[in-house]
Amino acid sequence: MTAILQLNGVEKAFGGLKALDGVTIDLNEGEILSVIGPNGAGKSTLFNVITGVYTPDAGNILFRGRSVVGLAPFQVTTLGISRTFQNVHLFPQMTVLENAMVGQHCRTKAGLFGALFPFGSTRREEARIRERAVAALEFFGTRLAGYRQRQPAYVLSYANRRRLEMARAIATEPTVLLLDEPTAGMNPRETLELRDNINRMRDELGLTLLVIEHDMRVVKGVSDRVIAMDYGKPIAEGTYDEVANDPQVIAAYLGTKAVG
Repeated sequence: MTAILQLNGVEKAFGGLKALDGVTIDLNEGEILSVIGPNGAGKSTLFNVITGVYTPDAGNILFRGRSVVGLAPFQVTTLGISRTFQNVHLFPQMTVLENAMVGQHCRTKAGLFGALFPFGSTRREEARIRERAVAALEFFGTRLAGYRQRQPAYVLSYANRRRLEMARAIATEPTVLLLDEPTAGMNPRETLELRDNINRMRDELGLTLLVIEHDMRVVKGVSDRVIAMDYGKPIAEGTYDEVANDPQVIAAYLGTKAVG
């Protein structure tokens, strides 16, 4: 398989704490790779160095063979890597549709002049932005469709806010999508529904996904491969069954045998 995203010996420290310790990971095109581990294992730091929030202290990160180290987050997004956050980041006073349209900002060309003088090309671009945003929202079915798109984001349920953040990430037209604990705070029915949505993101939208997730039912239900991290480095890699039943993983995170 072809690796679309490669981390080679990536390190990141905060003072005396080594959050990432020589991490080497290949994400293959078209796969869903899940990362598991306890709090403090370095999972969110991993996402932050990939997306330009942090610059790694050592190592390299390659997207389609090109280093993204040193790029700003918006530049990484423009290349085709989008993400969600562990804590939902939305514009609460903006409508659901406007939040999704923000995802298209990295694809716009009109600039300030076009905004001040909206000629035909600018209006066509705005129509395309709206169309892409609506399509991203409607990926989640009735949850974010119809009248909901005219509501301010703050009135949405917690689960729908998480869906909206994912829709906005999809609207950036990514190749690789990073989901940081996408089912956090959801009830069992919502969790299973989102598990199916993650599979559809790959199967219907053609995305490659890197997923941080604590719910082992979701990990089992979506993953082609699983990597377990502890103290800033991978300690096991393989299929769900191989990783979830690895003695180091059981000792470090699970405490008992994995959910069957």
